Amino acid sequence: MTKRHVSLKDLATELGVSVSTVSRALKNHPDISPQLTEKIKKIASERNYTPNPLAMGLLRAQTRMIGVIIPDIVTHFFASAISGIESIAKEKGYYIVISSSSESMEKEKESVENLIKSRVDGIIVCLSQETNEYSHFQKLIDNEFPVVFFDRICEELNTPSVIVDGHKAVKEIIRHFKDNGCKRIAYISGPSHLNISKNRKEGYIEGLHECGLIFQPELLVECNLSANDASLATKQLLNLENKPDAIFGINDTIAFAAMKEIKKYGLKIPDDIALVGFTDEFHSTVVEPTLTSVTHPTFLMGREAARLFFNSFEKGPTYNEKVTLPTELIIRNSSVKRKH
Repeated sequence: MTKRHVSLKDLATELGVSVSTVSRALKNHPDISPQLTEKIKKIASERNYTPNPLAMGLLRAQTRMIGVIIPDIVTHFFASAISGIESIAKEKGYYIVISSSSESMEKEKESVENLIKSRVDGIIVCLSQETNEYSHFQKLIDNEFPVVFFDRICEELNTPSVIVDGHKAVKEIIRHFKDNGCKRIAYISGPSHLNISKNRKEGYIEGLHECGLIFQPELLVECNLSANDASLATKQLLNLENKPDAIFGINDTIAFAAMKEIKKYGLKIPDDIALVGFTDEFHSTVVEPTLTSVTHPTFLMGREAARLFFNSFEKGPTYNEKVTLPTELIIRNSSVKRKH
């Protein structure tokens, strides 16, 4: 069982003095007698007391550092978003400290703790795919500590956030597939609790309806956002008795994995199965066929997240501006079927 952190209040109760007296003694305040200061420090040492920078308000003295937590540091998507954040931070005379959650909620929590210990002035976050409870962020918000979310956000928390209009983007994908003669359109989604999964699923179902197509549950499959899991999801679709004639993925990593599996099955893209991605990574232009994808304004998203961060300093803890950025469908060879 984890031992509870000893607080200033615990020390004050044990010594029979006020919390402010303990706090001032630990800072060698001249109003506290040397004898009492020594006694307080001795008890603090014996109880292994360490300051909690959040609770003590030490972070109010700005360090001009922003913590940034992202699911990974490899993909162009997050590298571009970081560049956007950094461009605004630099203008304001701030630095950024980057931490990767590696798509793990536990690592995300560790990142929060480590950034707090590093005395950052606030945190900009894209949630890990595992994150389904938010107490580690709620604690910061309760202490009026700036937190901004981007892309994968927590809709339950009253914080500033920036996303793209995934709902509208997916409806555009469905319309494009329909215009190319596709009728059995499959969607490989991410974990269902993520906001990006939810709004793109809504766009998928609504888009089918608007195109006069019926939603078929077997054509909607989930994966954990890894290439390996996306391959398994694609196999599940390709093993259906009535295969899809179009597939789109929640991001390009999923689409690339699907492309590989479709080719393994000896099927042609786009003639047998049309394919579309989302985020428009650089690789979209070098794979064969080139991948139709939704351009995700990642650099701008990073800049907007940083703008919201600095606004939160000025406007206080009730500030919760929500920004939704537009996208664009970039049509390439993977989704345009030849006319026979």
